[in-house]
Amino acid sequence: MDNLAIRGQQDRSKINLSEDHEVRHWTKHLGVSREQLEKAVEKVGNSAAAVRKELGVMGTGH
Repeated sequence: MDNLAIRGQQDRSKINLSEDHEVRHWTKHLGVSREQLEKAVEKVGNSAAAVRKELGVMGTGH
């Protein structure tokens, strides 16, 4: 059974480039441009941890 109370919550362990609000979140959170974010995701996949490592950004646990 789906829990509708948590519907729409973001999975912050993955980066979804097809959602503008997520792109805005990650570019602000990581301090990078959209292009830098897209290139990192293209290279290492959409794992937030892998993208942080690729970009040399320390994670904050989000």
